[in-house]
Amino acid sequence: MNAPNDRFAAASWCGLPPLWNSDEDDELVCSQRRQETHDVVTFLFRARRPVLFRFLPGQFLTLELEIDGESINRCYTISSPPTRPDTLSITVKRVPGGKVSNWLHDTLQPGMSVRALGPSGEFSASLHPAAKYLFLSGGSGVTPLMSMSRSMHDLAQPCDVVFVHSARTPKDIVFRRELGLIATNQPGFRTAFVCEQLGDEPDWSAPTGRLTQSLLGAIAPDFAEREVFCCGPEPYMAAVRALLEAAGFDMRRYHEESFNFGAAAEEEATPVVAAEVAEGFDVQFAKSGVTVRCAPEQTVLEAARAAGLRLPVSCTKGMCGTCKSKLTSGSVDMKHGGGIRQREIDQGMFLPCCSKPLSDLVLDR
Repeated sequence: MNAPNDRFAAASWCGLPPLWNSDEDDELVCSQRRQETHDVVTFLFRARRPVLFRFLPGQFLTLELEIDGESINRCYTISSPPTRPDTLSITVKRVPGGKVSNWLHDTLQPGMSVRALGPSGEFSASLHPAAKYLFLSGGSGVTPLMSMSRSMHDLAQPCDVVFVHSARTPKDIVFRRELGLIATNQPGFRTAFVCEQLGDEPDWSAPTGRLTQSLLGAIAPDFAEREVFCCGPEPYMAAVRALLEAAGFDMRRYHEESFNFGAAAEEEATPVVAAEVAEGFDVQFAKSGVTVRCAPEQTVLEAARAAGLRLPVSCTKGMCGTCKSKLTSGSVDMKHGGGIRQREIDQGMFLPCCSKPLSDLVLDR
């Protein structure tokens, strides 16, 4: 394989930029901010040198940020489509008290750079070809479905898509005008909005309240025949799952992406009390002074959560890198999904969510 400089030189000679590889160049430069709603901003990024971004619509990036002297990893879905490969964008809702979302809104400006890892993820219609789709989103969960919709529009693909988005009020609908444009241009693409309240648009004629089985049936009478992709806050997705199950929907055709993986991770953690584990290895958290016992079939993350420790985590599948930690002593069997670079592994970093101890461990955490 050519060295990175040789790759760029060859690409320049051929006239075609190389593909972006976050293992070799993880710096992205903010090129533009777009105010989507009063509390949602889209950030567009380019690489320092000309590259092309390749990903599946619906995948996410992991931003690696330094905020107030603290290293924080946070996952954001790519809202732009792969059909526009010169840039990437993420669309971020300001969360009250949210450290990362508020930093991005208040601090990140064009010309500033961030580090990123990815793209990653398996939430993509491209992986589940179907004759008809139903896209269901709530709040900022619109972003992966917007990437899929933009891709279909740019490719002028014949499609049968019903896109139903739920928001608090009409002014909170992200990409409202663009979704209308896609529906105008793309035969077979239909949109429907469901708002809890009218807000300051008393003449709003679309349904108000929340999505129900009867309302979904009125919007998409054939929803039982469609491949469903759902994204939004966990309460929204739980309500959608319950709605579809009550309607007898074949849940094998249901796919979801969540922006609140933490609760799911706690539910999935093996409920073992550390003191009761006889076999396994000790895992010492050097900064907190806590040592937990990790059972043979537990990951480090599961053992920590079972002992009551809270580690930063998102996907729990070794894809996002949110839980990345420094291993100062010991060895692990790590089966990751792309959430860590080889050079980071060589420097002693690992992902607790997908790692099982092979010896006693000491973590710099």
